[in-house]
Amino acid sequence: MFKRILVAIDGSRTSERAFAAALDLAVTHQAVMQPYYVVESGPMYIDVPGYDPSSLHSSLVEQGAALAREAADAMKARGIAGEVVTVEATASDDVSTLIVAAADAFNADLLIMGTHGRKGFQRLILGSVAERCLRHANLPVLLIPSAAGAPPETPAA
Repeated sequence: MFKRILVAIDGSRTSERAFAAALDLAVTHQAVMQPYYVVESGPMYIDVPGYDPSSLHSSLVEQGAALAREAADAMKARGIAGEVVTVEATASDDVSTLIVAAADAFNADLLIMGTHGRKGFQRLILGSVAERCLRHANLPVLLIPSAAGAPPETPAA
């Protein structure tokens, strides 16, 4: 039985599916839920005339605030207790480390997150936050794949 569920949200379709799964489990188990959004501050420097990195940061902060409002409203509508947490990462922070630390601090007994299902070169270059969380977490991790809820592909004729 799960009593404290942390769900990582990032605004992606996969993250929305993970959040929906977290809502359902929180209702079923009468659990407290904590949606968790990280404002990433990776390399925001590009040597291009007129580029302003503060606009990217501002849009990520705004996205986090919008997601927090939506998550809080969805939780309230389903009668789920909990609070949305938004944090800002520094350039040296690893997002997966922040998520696992947040789950520990929240005393979560389940971590839910989406996985984008990248393969090959994309996975090599971009890495996988979900995979790193899975490797470092000391609690159960439920990964919702990018294809979850998608209609099945029809085979080519």
